[in-house]
Amino acid sequence: MYAVIKTGGKQYKVAAGEKIKVEQIAADVGQEITIDQVLAVGSGADLKVGTPLVSGASVKATVVAQGKHDKVRIFKMRRRKHYQKRQGHRQTFTELEISAVNA
Repeated sequence: MYAVIKTGGKQYKVAAGEKIKVEQIAADVGQEITIDQVLAVGSGADLKVGTPLVSGASVKATVVAQGKHDKVRIFKMRRRKHYQKRQGHRQTFTELEISAVNA
């Protein structure tokens, strides 16, 4: 059984036992969380799509880690204008392990 969930402004297809990295969620490592924003639930060829959410469906997950992605380097330059700008960014993430999909 799998589900399509929405968290952090993005959508993820998840199944029990998978690990995913999502936008940072305010939760401690080892804490179990429930995601209620389920857009679709499927099992094989059977698919149940919500309008916009599937009523009564939820996904249980455990927080495995909190961290930061690799640095993204931003470099801007205007030729012949003596303008160069360097900037870096490290996006925070929460790693989740999906434990159950409840339809």
